Amino acid sequence: MEVLIILLLGVSTIVTVSAALILHRERRQIKELSEALSDVRSGNGNRRVLADPSQLLAPLFYEINDIIRSYEDRISAFQQAEEANKQLMTSLSHDLRTPLTTLIGYLDAVHKGIVSGAEREEYIETSRRKAYELKDYIDVLFDWFKLNSDEFAMAIQRTEAAELTRNIMIDWIPLLEDRGMKYSIEIPEQELIVDLDPESYMRIINNLLQNVITHSQADTVTVLLEKQEGSMRLSVADNGVGIGKEDLKQVFSRLYKCDKSRSEKGSGLGLSIAYQLAEKMGGKLAAKSSLGKGAAFLLTLPLAE
Repeated sequence: MEVLIILLLGVSTIVTVSAALILHRERRQIKELSEALSDVRSGNGNRRVLADPSQLLAPLFYEINDIIRSYEDRISAFQQAEEANKQLMTSLSHDLRTPLTTLIGYLDAVHKGIVSGAEREEYIETSRRKAYELKDYIDVLFDWFKLNSDEFAMAIQRTEAAELTRNIMIDWIPLLEDRGMKYSIEIPEQELIVDLDPESYMRIINNLLQNVITHSQADTVTVLLEKQEGSMRLSVADNGVGIGKEDLKQVFSRLYKCDKSRSEKGSGLGLSIAYQLAEKMGGKLAAKSSLGKGAAFLLTLPLAE
């Protein structure tokens, strides 16, 4: 009997000591957690709480680590967006002010009678072109802001893409000829039925062709529409100066403009808009190029089932 009592007392002591050790360890972990959360509140999003899987509070610590990691990702995304917005405002200020100042200068010269005759007509024509350039720039900005707002919505409808593409290109032929550019347009006679937003599809084609005219320094553009395994692919290719390897990685980024070998005109938003529109229609826009060998932009959209 005495032996049993001694054994029970021994077991009780061991249990008590073990419980005390566990409690001490958990208290230490809770203290570390409190310090970690305090660090996170102070801006240190890299802080983590370490815990052994066997510990009682381990699942809680792992969950908190995930929350801290999510918090860090959100802060990083916010900082990137803030920096991008600053870049956007700087670009807007420069890209709008410069042509607007030039336009005002030409109009003031005409208004004050500083120029006359043929020179006056030349100033008026230059002013007209500058005004249209500003309008085009503002239209692109409107498209971009609209695309990135919560109010943006597409009118997806079942569409015969071949005929739609043909009608869009009819309007571009005079513009290409006016610039002395050679062109090749290949659109199949067979129907290509696609679920898309016609206005967005037209915007993508317009942006791709405008990119060729503004940046490529090409004299030939090729537009090819074809059917591929369950999808349609539209290719807009040119024989211009091409795009370098590093530039190609970022060609669809907002406000990104390629190196000095390409024209610096434009807002830098056109390709970004086209890329986002393609994604929102369930498609993909990709680019292939190398310096001195032209560039090709490939739009792929799934055929309707």
